[in-house]
Amino acid sequence: MVTSALIAGFVAGLLAALLHFAFVQQYILLGEQYESGALTHFNTPAPVAEHSDHAATAEHDHGTHSHDGDAAPTGLTRNALTVLFAGLIYVAYALLLTAGFGLAQSFGILIDARKGLLWGIAGFFSFQLAPAIGLAPELPGTIAADLTARQIWWWGTVLATGTGLALLAYGKDYIATVAAVVLLAAPHVIGAPLPDAYWGSAPPEVGAIFSARVLGTALVVWAVLGWLAGQLWAKDAE
Repeated sequence: MVTSALIAGFVAGLLAALLHFAFVQQYILLGEQYESGALTHFNTPAPVAEHSDHAATAEHDHGTHSHDGDAAPTGLTRNALTVLFAGLIYVAYALLLTAGFGLAQSFGILIDARKGLLWGIAGFFSFQLAPAIGLAPELPGTIAADLTARQIWWWGTVLATGTGLALLAYGKDYIATVAAVVLLAAPHVIGAPLPDAYWGSAPPEVGAIFSARVLGTALVVWAVLGWLAGQLWAKDAE
């Protein structure tokens, strides 16, 4: 189980890093320029491509930069860390996924590549799409509510969505279906923690594109992760 998770997670992590570099990173770098004041919203900007080329050489790093004059990571270091953390994150997701495969097998449910693909898509819904309904992926230069409140709501949404999808897929009566619907709806009825007022330095158009690309790439990676983990699991079972 661990071997399957490590292989599937490593492959998915590499794919996630490649898609991040191709579709997402330019908007993070652009958002960081608005956050740092290098660009100002409502001013006439240069084309996005020029922003991206300029930002690719910038040393400002959102979340890790220092205001005390310490040197920020270089572009190469930053990219290497992106690959490393993408690999670690998706190996962790793969471990959770294969643990779920083992639990399903104990109930007589056989997992193959096709079911693994569906489990991967369910993982995307649980860990990324459902939480994003209340808390969209956060671009540098935008605002958000209290971190602890967001983390509590995020984890509650993940657990409720995952359990609800499992009940929909494997529940055997109407009670399970009703419980699934309640669990899927509950986090959004409660509502995500939101800021008291809206402001920020990054344009909302950039934030919208960033969120769409984060979710689009995540769907692809989760699907590959689930399919590959299911394929490896079925091969080991033989």
